Amino acid sequence: MIRKSQKTIIGIILTLAMFLNYGIGVYGLDDEEVFIKNGPRDKKLIALTFDDGPHPKETNEVLDVLKKYNAKATFFIAGKHANWYSKPLIRASEEGHEIGNHTFSHPDISNLSSSQIETEIVNCEEILMKLTGKKPTLFRPPYGSYKREELSKIAKAHGYKIVLWNSIDVRDWQNPPASEIANKISTKAKNGDIILLHDYATNNTVEAMNIFIPEMIEKGFEFVTVSELIGN
Repeated sequence: MIRKSQKTIIGIILTLAMFLNYGIGVYGLDDEEVFIKNGPRDKKLIALTFDDGPHPKETNEVLDVLKKYNAKATFFIAGKHANWYSKPLIRASEEGHEIGNHTFSHPDISNLSSSQIETEIVNCEEILMKLTGKKPTLFRPPYGSYKREELSKIAKAHGYKIVLWNSIDVRDWQNPPASEIANKISTKAKNGDIILLHDYATNNTVEAMNIFIPEMIEKGFEFVTVSELIGN
């Protein structure tokens, strides 16, 4: 026979399990909704994200394709590149795409101290605000590498959510054939996915976009920014 105290403990455990499932399983959020891996699964929405830009050639080519299909995306910007190539960044912001923080110099932040990480984030933020007039609210750690508790505290202190991605990483930075990139996305992407791509030294990504974006639109998917995906 289960005692009253045991019932209370079981009830607490079940309630906590339900809460965790709701926060992580449904929306892909945890650590008080600081870390984001995907959006809700009930709508045919997908967020394309592009890391490491801006690039004077490829970012503009990516923007051209997005414009052709009336698709929106999120660009995670390296501050040093924004200093070098500001025009594509400004264009992306003006055309309604979301701009995220990807540090200033693109280091592996798991090897940095907390103060060094903050400096990387703040320096990039200052450049993005100067060029776009908007404070970024999304951060992606370079290489997807970080110390969880440390980065969570820093993100909260500076008003950021940390955007990761789902299992779909086509590794376009290795420049596989465009058909391979497109096929992986077209066959594996599902509602609420955040897809990792790059717009810096990735020649085949633009060609792949011209393949998979119309295919996905034909299936009923809409391409939105990360903040639109998570309902921010």
